Amino acid sequence: MTSIDTATEDLLAQLSDGVAVITLNRPEARNAMSGEMMAALQILLAKFELAPEVRCIVLTGAGKGFCAGGDVKGMAASGDDTVGNNTLDGAIHRQRLAQRATAGKLFTLPKPTLASLPGAAAGAGLSLALACDLRLMASTAIMTTAFARVGFSGDFGGTYFMTQLLGAAKARELYYLSDRISAEEALRLGLTNWVCEPEALENRTMEIAMRLARGPTLAYRYMKENLNRAMSGELDDCLDLEVTHHIHCGQTEDHREAVKAFVAKREPLFQGK
Repeated sequence: MTSIDTATEDLLAQLSDGVAVITLNRPEARNAMSGEMMAALQILLAKFELAPEVRCIVLTGAGKGFCAGGDVKGMAASGDDTVGNNTLDGAIHRQRLAQRATAGKLFTLPKPTLASLPGAAAGAGLSLALACDLRLMASTAIMTTAFARVGFSGDFGGTYFMTQLLGAAKARELYYLSDRISAEEALRLGLTNWVCEPEALENRTMEIAMRLARGPTLAYRYMKENLNRAMSGELDDCLDLEVTHHIHCGQTEDHREAVKAFVAKREPLFQGK
């Protein structure tokens, strides 16, 4: 793997065979978000979105956790300096930009994104996991919205993502009560796609990520837009968009290669063209 400079130890990144692995790296704080971490994540996702060598993005956490969300202990020590030197409106605008450039970017960028959870995903950390296209959890990992326990309403898109995945009633229950959700329960609910033993997590993550990185990049781009639009779009709009993207895919080299491979009974070699 090739290491990528993120300008902070709070966020690590590596690239290998089309898979970019981003690691939230504050294990002593269960990878709670820091200003440096989130600023670097914004820059990195914008870079990876346009990098042709990046075909799949994995988001994970160092140590035994995925992400504890906001740094509650840090807030307590500083008196919750959310606004700081900004006006209230300025603080709101800055966080809106940060959320769109992180959770929003994971959801919309035209490449598959996979969250790999070695441990707890809580609060905004859960929001980041739910923003990804797919999720894989260690059997010992848990999820929790957590916001109600610290008197927050929730951020980084979690209310949107969870409502889309589970429906309004269950999302409200999990937000209001902030119960811990085991990996087994997350799988049953549909909050995660797979569960594996902790020692198998890294290998299983890369196995899935490599399948995605070797897949039809252009078709994935259009699939993701189709699926995202389907979450809130009108039926006729979704039907029209599918036609446009489907016909476009039919003109690609990847499609022609896949047809040849199908006839020859071999695996296709996609080039993203």
